[in-house]
Amino acid sequence: MKSQLVAIAWVIGLLVMVASARAEKDADLKLLISKASKSAVQEKFEGPKLPKGWAVMKGDFQVREGTLVGWEKKEDMHAAVLTLQKPFKNSIIRFSFKREGVTGFNLSFNHPKGHLFRILINDDSLTISKDKEKKDAASKPLVLGKAEGKFPQGQWQTMQVEIVGDRVAVQCDNGVKLEAKHAGLDVEKTGYRFVMRGSTLVLDDVTVWEVQQ
Repeated sequence: MKSQLVAIAWVIGLLVMVASARAEKDADLKLLISKASKSAVQEKFEGPKLPKGWAVMKGDFQVREGTLVGWEKKEDMHAAVLTLQKPFKNSIIRFSFKREGVTGFNLSFNHPKGHLFRILINDDSLTISKDKEKKDAASKPLVLGKAEGKFPQGQWQTMQVEIVGDRVAVQCDNGVKLEAKHAGLDVEKTGYRFVMRGSTLVLDDVTVWEVQQ
């Protein structure tokens, strides 16, 4: 009986170790569709204020204890939006995030004329969605891909996004991988937009690389 209990405890411990290894802060993820060139951004939010190039469009985002913490403001009547103002066409971005009560979170991309596409995170899924065309009344959002996966509250996780031409590849350290393709993605982007509903979202370890041509 004792040996059986020891065996059960060992299995439980192993499962805990595996789960922890697959959900962590600043995880090293292999590239899926691109090759990285030089690093363009490396930010760990070690200063007292938002670094240069970052701007709060809606809501409130503050640097706290080496992380960036954000939440929605009711008076805005709009999701909280934080932008990294660094235009690009092809790039790789990796960052750590922790959902602490936030009811909606997505990484969004615009082109010079409006919204382009976004990557949405929910409790049990990841979705790549093409935004509707602002000037086209008949246009609607288009789901380019969706994958199931666990994104629990209160747990650090890492996301990596590769954008190359008309292709996008997303992966997280919980094992979720998703790729999509659309001709409309092959345009200049204005930067990176962290969009959230509710409270609170924590961000850290943001790295952006240029893509080898």
